[in-house]
Parts: sequence; C-alpha cells; structure tokens
Amino acid sequence: MNTQAENRRIADWLALAHPLPGQARREWTDAHVAMIPLGRRFDAVRVPAERIHAAVGSDESATVAAALEDWLRGPVVQDLRSGLGPYYVLVAPDAEWQGEEVRLSTGTYLGVPRVGHIAYLMTWVVQPQRPGDLCDVGCLRALLSVAEPLKAVES
Repeated sequence: MNTQAENRRIADWLALAHPLPGQARREWTDAHVAMIPLGRRFDAVRVPAERIHAAVGSDESATVAAALEDWLRGPVVQDLRSGLGPYYVLVAPDAEWQGEEVRLSTGTYLGVPRVGHIAYLMTWVVQPQRPGDLCDVGCLRALLSVAEPLKAVES
C-alpha cells in the first residue's frame, strides 16, 4: 500500500502527461477522474473484460486484481460505465504491441482515476506503485495467450 506522499508523487507523474498538469489535478479534485492524453508518458492497451476474465479464470474483482497485479506488475484501469467494461493496461509509449487488442496512443484521452481514491466511472484495478510504473507488453501477451482468442463480430 502506498503512502500519501508516494501517491502524490505518482499523481504528479501522471499529471505531467497532460499539457496542463493543473487541469488534471483539478479534474481529480472535482470528479476523481482526469482525462489524460496518451502518447506522452504512457499508452494503454484496451482489453475486453471477457478476455481478462478468461485469462485469469474469474470475473470476481478481488481475484482479477490479484491476478493482474501478479502477471502484469503494473497499473491497470477498468471502465465501470458498463457491466463488462474494458480494462486499460498502461504501457510505455515506445513499447511494441502486436496483439489483437487495440492500443491507444497519441490523439486519444483516457479517464485516469485519482491515485489512492475510489472513482465510480473508472477505477484502478492495479494502482501504480511508483512514478513511471508501467506494464510490460511481454507480460500482457503471456497473460492473454491463456485466454480464448477474440471472436470475430458476425455481420
């Protein structure tokens, strides 16, 4: 568990991904979620909840969180606006991703929850443990290799 001082350092690092870091801090204060542009300090790989749940063998939130922390050892956010909201795995902007899941980068904003607080639209499944903490795409590929392949959408 991070201390308040460590949470502040992590939040400062995340806020600096925004061209106006003060705006990110205000959004965290007002709504507990800040819209942070991707591509500067981190990108995100959007993984459907069904794939994560299949990979970890559970849809129970504590089990999923523990498995993701163990496998990915880096920050993961989940969109809670729908029952099976996708997971966003935070990765380095220069990390090579060649999986089936969509990588979000420059030109895209991600709702990033306030560090150390519960948010209701987006939440940390695995919170960063230190500034610059990101997931390794190799670990994400390994995790997803045990899930069922994505199914094609039938027209």
